[in-house]
Amino acid sequence: MKPSTTELAACVRQAIEHYFKDLDGAKPVAIHDMVLKSVEKPMIETVLAHAQGNQTVAAEMLGITRSTLRKKIQHLQIKL
Repeated sequence: MKPSTTELAACVRQAIEHYFKDLDGAKPVAIHDMVLKSVEKPMIETVLAHAQGNQTVAAEMLGITRSTLRKKIQHLQIKL
C-alpha cells in the first residue's frame, strides 16, 4: 500500500503534537521553519535513492529544477 498524502499529514500532525508535549512549558517559536528544515533533507535523500541517484529524475519527482536540487544537496550536505 502506497502512503497517501493523508498518511503523511497524519505523521506530521503526530510529530508536532509530540513537539508541543516535549516543550514542557517553553514557548514554541518558528515552528514552520523547524518543520520544513526537519523534513527537507530526509525527503530529498529518499527521493534520490528512489531515483537511483539520478538528479534529473529526482528533481522531476520533487517538482523542482535540477539546479535547485543541486543547490539543496550542497546546502543540506547530502552525500551522493
